[in-house]
Amino acid sequence: MKVGTDGVLLGAWAPIDHRPFSVLDIGAGTGLIALMLAQRSQAEQIEAIEIDPDAFEQTVENFENTPWNDRLFCFHASLDDFMEDLQDEEYDLIVSNPPFYSENVTSGNESRDRARQNESLPFEDLGEAAGILLSENGVLAVILPFKEEARFIQIAAEHTLFPFKITRVQGSPKSEIKRSLLAFSRTPLPLEIDSLIIETERHQYTEAYRALTHDFYLNF
Repeated sequence: MKVGTDGVLLGAWAPIDHRPFSVLDIGAGTGLIALMLAQRSQAEQIEAIEIDPDAFEQTVENFENTPWNDRLFCFHASLDDFMEDLQDEEYDLIVSNPPFYSENVTSGNESRDRARQNESLPFEDLGEAAGILLSENGVLAVILPFKEEARFIQIAAEHTLFPFKITRVQGSPKSEIKRSLLAFSRTPLPLEIDSLIIETERHQYTEAYRALTHDFYLNF
């Protein structure tokens, strides 16, 4: 699995003002987002789920090779299997960079295709799981294609989850909005909506993007 901008954005942006004790990353990939949250927060319990065996092994290796390995744990399981094994577990922060291609696309790499196609983690399943697993004052944070924003908000509402923060992301000032960063809570709160532009030109990053992510890049 490659480290992508989506994961970096979510790991740096996910709200932690409520000081989460327990964190769950659904669909860990390389473990990037969980690792970023271990760096950003004092959360004592940071767990991740990954269904792909190669990605799971990579996540475990990455977790072990960090200063925070005593706070990190990855389950090799589907979301359904994970839910079946839980005993009234709750999380103060749930994050996910879910697969988003609904069409049957192929890159020639089976693992990469599975990670990018939402058949392996439907938005409906993610919303339902968050509705069950999120603690009373918990936060669900996701990154999605902008075109899926309204649909996911509707799905979340079916599980009594309400958006309180939305950041819409453009690659450059002239490009279309490509991604939405969304944060949800169980209690309706005033909705804050803003925007973020990543680059002014190729590899010329905006000050806003640098401010958000500078703690996670070398020589940035």
